[in-house]
Amino acid sequence: MPMPRTARPATFGAVLVLFGALLSAPVQATPAAPSTTEKLDRGLISVRSEKGNFVSWRLLAADPAGAVFNVYRDGTHLTQVTGVTSWLDEGAPGESRYTVHPVVNGAEQRTAAAEESLVFPMASSMDVPLQIPPGGTTPSGESYTYNANDASVGDLDGDGQYELVLKWEPSNAKDNSQSGYTGNTYLDAYELNGTRLWRVDLGRNIRSGAHYTQFQVFDYDGDGRAEVAVKTADGTRSGTGQVIGSSSADHRNSSGYVLAGPEFLSVFRGTDGAVLATVDYAPPRGNVASWGDNYGNRVDRFLAGTAYVDGSRPSIIMARGYYTRSVVAAWDFRDGQLTRRWTFDSNSSTNGEAWTGKGNHQLSIADVDADGRDEIMYGSMAIDDNGWGLWQNNTHHGDAYHVGDFIPSRAGLEVFKPSEWTSEPTHWMGDARTGQLIWSAPSCGCDNGRAVAADIWSGNAGAEAWSASVGGLRSGTNGNQVASRKPGSINFVLWWDGDAQRELLDGTHIDKYGTGGDTRLLTGSGVASNNGTKATPALSADILGDWREEVIWRTTDNRALRIYSTTDSTSISRPSLMQDRQYRLAVAWQNSGYNQPPHPSFAIG
Repeated sequence: MPMPRTARPATFGAVLVLFGALLSAPVQATPAAPSTTEKLDRGLISVRSEKGNFVSWRLLAADPAGAVFNVYRDGTHLTQVTGVTSWLDEGAPGESRYTVHPVVNGAEQRTAAAEESLVFPMASSMDVPLQIPPGGTTPSGESYTYNANDASVGDLDGDGQYELVLKWEPSNAKDNSQSGYTGNTYLDAYELNGTRLWRVDLGRNIRSGAHYTQFQVFDYDGDGRAEVAVKTADGTRSGTGQVIGSSSADHRNSSGYVLAGPEFLSVFRGTDGAVLATVDYAPPRGNVASWGDNYGNRVDRFLAGTAYVDGSRPSIIMARGYYTRSVVAAWDFRDGQLTRRWTFDSNSSTNGEAWTGKGNHQLSIADVDADGRDEIMYGSMAIDDNGWGLWQNNTHHGDAYHVGDFIPSRAGLEVFKPSEWTSEPTHWMGDARTGQLIWSAPSCGCDNGRAVAADIWSGNAGAEAWSASVGGLRSGTNGNQVASRKPGSINFVLWWDGDAQRELLDGTHIDKYGTGGDTRLLTGSGVASNNGTKATPALSADILGDWREEVIWRTTDNRALRIYSTTDSTSISRPSLMQDRQYRLAVAWQNSGYNQPPHPSFAIG
């Protein structure tokens, strides 16, 4: 298996030594936003507002420039829309149904079965009904119930429409640092009308918590239907009742940890949850103490993603460890078989210490060297598409991570992250191709746990950056303060209103940044956020309608997922964000570790 390339400066101040050869190479242009292999329909929705019905649909990458659409209500032609993919039907009845048809060279294009709009009957929202798993009791006598947790999307049945895959967590889910038994983790698949397609029970030998189960939903074998890839164990039961391994095995110790027994990687069919393939999980557990402690905290810190490491077909990325040792494996699912493509192991380097402790509580996937193949962005290091170490920049672990085109005036992508380490920069912006720091904030002698980079203010060119332990709103270009007031949220961002700037998503509300104060745009009704103080949604992504993003929260009673979509008009026309490969892959990994917002490979502004 490929080993990481090794290079390590003697001190942090010698970063330029590490990158001398790289910096002498020609700077490559920003990647040209390759699309995924996913095929989507128009994602047509009708969202009820006080003014009428806001009708919104996808522009696809294959549509011609200046695309024209005819809009119909209940079969009657209403209008022709040019230059955007949304329209407000003022005063229309809420129960109206819409269809749209593209017009090419003056001729309306119709398919055999025109897609009918999905109706959001409530104020900017619709519910997807859920079936709550029954609670239970642990071996120590503790009762537990279930909460809807992270969600993802994929076209499970090949009809061009997304379905939802939802993780259910028990009320006694644990952080890895906490002892105690947990209930089982479940994965459900739902149509947007609430029809449950299947339920997978991961079983007693998969502990529940934010770091144990990272699931990927994607079409890996190219048949037009998405699969679900996830770590499994003895007793995992598929959506069709198949049991993986031993149904009677119980590998939990008296502290509730699972530090023995086989570990598997399984791929489930999207239509019914049947097991398609199962192999031994890699990276394997091995010696528990080799991951940084001997009681089970760091050995079971998992991350997952999806990447086009060969440039044409997606591979499954499974990772283990980040505080000390980090191991990342790329898997192909082809013709019903799982095959490991490569493994990166920080301990396999001839100078392994240089690659130790680099990982974050999340990863990102991006083509940072513009060769058409994706890299694995793993905190303070990057793994090339071939499994070799691409760079490490002598910084270390952090709790938040952002990769995107934050500085449009310079070539390439950037990475922004804070640090837990008290002896190094509090946060930094770096070149995603080389890891070289573009700018940084001096050490605060503290654990800087939250940070975001995004274009949230039109008063500054490019993105802005801010973090919990640094004052003010900073320019993403040079780190200089551009506004004394930083946002009230240091969490998620999304495109919601009609301009090119992103809005702030925190807890159950959406705000617009302003130098004098944030403006509330939406407060979710009867909903709750997930993952404790992280206060993240079940999912935030451009899954329906035009290029703006939806947000999905669980209802407070866990009986539904509530999807909110904007009713603001926009003059910006662009293809669905889900057709930008980096953004689509970010939606796939969003549920991994400490959830982070998806960033595309380009700057909209």
